[in-house]
Amino acid sequence: MEFLLIASAHFLALLSPGPDFFLLMQGAFRLPVRYCFALCAGIALANGVYLLVAILGLAVVSSFTPLMVGLKYLGGAYLLFLGIMLLRAPQRSLKAGDSQGGIHLRSYRRQFTLGFLSGILNPKNAIFYLAIFSVMVSQETPLLIRGLYGCWMSCVVFIWDSLVVLFFNRQGTKDTLRPVVYYLEKISGIVLAFFGIFLAFTWNT
Repeated sequence: MEFLLIASAHFLALLSPGPDFFLLMQGAFRLPVRYCFALCAGIALANGVYLLVAILGLAVVSSFTPLMVGLKYLGGAYLLFLGIMLLRAPQRSLKAGDSQGGIHLRSYRRQFTLGFLSGILNPKNAIFYLAIFSVMVSQETPLLIRGLYGCWMSCVVFIWDSLVVLFFNRQGTKDTLRPVVYYLEKISGIVLAFFGIFLAFTWNT
């Protein structure tokens, strides 16, 4: 029962589009799917870091104000940076040779880093996982079982993000959205910039 509650809460959180969703969508339009999987892996690993903190019961991390404030402003600046890059990107076709620059660089390391920073610089991830393991997981639950919970959630993040990428990377989806891809990228830029501003100046840790 405990696992079902945790898995359900986690999956419902994944269904809510956040910065990662828009980062994945715009990447799927421009990059071969293998580079998008590197992006997904970076996001999943960042979630795994916070899951490890939560599993070990380090709730004190969320109450360490300088760290959380630093994450808040760094995360806000990073999302704003990504948003501005998308807003400044010129209109380009979806041909294979038209996506080499900006945040669409065809580099596993670059895409992995983009995903990792997106996840690790979002203090909401830390709060969410710490809340799950503080409220939903019994203190009597063995560390091994907690670890399995964490592995499950980290894998689900990767699988879900990969499904998002596969959907938007499909030729059929690209053909359908081709006339509006440029505008979807601009919308993604606006949304990422909004998340950045909201995180840095509105949301309180």
